[in-house]
Amino acid sequence: MNDNEAVKRWLTGLQERIVARLEEADGGRFLADGWDRPGGGGGLSRVIEDGGLFERGGVNFSHVMGDSMPASATAHRPELAGRAFEAMGVSLVLHPRNPYCPTVHMNVRYFNATAAGREPVWWFGGGMDLTPYYPFDEDVEHFHAVCREAVLPFGGEDEYRRLADWCDRYFFLKHRNEPRGVGGLFFDDLGADGARPFDDAFGLTCSVGEAFLEAYLPIVERCRDLPFGERERDFQAYRRGRYVEFNLVFDRGTLFGLQSGGRTESILMSLPPIVKWRYDWTPEAGSPEAALYEKYLRPAAQRLRD
Repeated sequence: MNDNEAVKRWLTGLQERIVARLEEADGGRFLADGWDRPGGGGGLSRVIEDGGLFERGGVNFSHVMGDSMPASATAHRPELAGRAFEAMGVSLVLHPRNPYCPTVHMNVRYFNATAAGREPVWWFGGGMDLTPYYPFDEDVEHFHAVCREAVLPFGGEDEYRRLADWCDRYFFLKHRNEPRGVGGLFFDDLGADGARPFDDAFGLTCSVGEAFLEAYLPIVERCRDLPFGERERDFQAYRRGRYVEFNLVFDRGTLFGLQSGGRTESILMSLPPIVKWRYDWTPEAGSPEAALYEKYLRPAAQRLRD
């Protein structure tokens, strides 16, 4: 049986645990900014800017409800149009200052859609993905290995492959014909078809959320003190533009938040503070910047998770 309160307790606890560990790593403090949503619900945004490690980062909890599902939530589930909804989740994005430290995203969420005289429909979604600028094989392999271990107890290798492949397809900039980063995990509508019990779907979601720190912190701890200059910062700002494009054009969470009347400042905290765009730019052949495109931003790079 679904238990909304148990989900909320875990989500708020997850936010607290992640923020505490990130503050240890950064040396700074995350601002705590509570907010209420007109129409029902609210949340707590935890944000850091100009920290010792993170140029910008946010770990947000939201719990919102309304009388009608937003269009972003019913685009692939039209049968839910017009239903009342309750949605809660933790979403984070971290943009380190050092270009050798990758940007990372993680999200875990729960929806419950109801209508008079009809059975409630609930589901979980979430995942995490890594977006490096100057990648290292060992970091990409570590991230994928932790993702794999989080999923294996809830469906084995086949389920891990399904969620990893889903991530590759989801975090893809169609207008650029390139992936946003090097992948990870993505899932949605988990439990909506009735084939997976609530406890199992919740368990998988918890496993993914709790694995985040193990997946990401060892990477930034290894790379945070690598020397860099203006060239690396310039390329980082250019590649951050791809992150902005994806979040504003394709990301379901961003669209849902804006369409459901969520808090704009909290929703857009995922955007990096310094970004650049250039017209028809390509990296110099044989350069470290070219290696990102040639080795990592292509399907073959996903084999690093094996």
